[in-house]
Amino acid sequence: MRIPSAMPLLAENPIVPVVVLDRVEDAVPTARALLEGGIKSAEVTFRTPVAVDCIAAIFREVPEITVGAGTVVNKEQARRAVDAGAKFLVSPGVSKEVAKAAAEANVPLLPGIANPTDIMATLKWGLEVVKFFPASALGGLGLLKAFAGPFPQMKFMPTGGVNPDNLGEWLSAPFVPAVGGSWMVSAKLVHAADFAQITRLSAEAIAKVKEIRQ
Repeated sequence: MRIPSAMPLLAENPIVPVVVLDRVEDAVPTARALLEGGIKSAEVTFRTPVAVDCIAAIFREVPEITVGAGTVVNKEQARRAVDAGAKFLVSPGVSKEVAKAAAEANVPLLPGIANPTDIMATLKWGLEVVKFFPASALGGLGLLKAFAGPFPQMKFMPTGGVNPDNLGEWLSAPFVPAVGGSWMVSAKLVHAADFAQITRLSAEAIAKVKEIRQ
């Protein structure tokens, strides 16, 4: 099973927004707001029934955004997401079914890991970067440092509890190429159609990344 590496994606996108959309009409303006703030990717989650339509709308109308699908838990979702235009897949846990679907579709996969057993399973698939989820609840950077010791070949994208206050701490770790987060594109902001605020928070986040990694 060969799954394309997600490292090129994360090298270009040190912040991957986790986007929850309840209405298709919010998809394009949300993506444009992120783009205006300097963020060029979006992980649209499968937590809502309109996820596929939202992915398709962003893929069609905002091609500058690398759109992916999150919370992918089975092969059917994976295939529907890719058919709609998703360029990468993110899952909350380790699923061989989803991994096979990613390999068949030739798209990168970021499976969620929570322990060494998960990491060992993903190493068998040839992955070099995985999602660490839920990052803060599991123990934060301290636990991730413990994982990095026995698995120096693996990189991690922490998601869950990442925010502007700890962004610098996460991105300063050599084994963290990118983070996932929703603070710049919360459901509250999307529901309120406060796209200017999404742009502002996105720009602040990108500026902080540049400051950390200059």
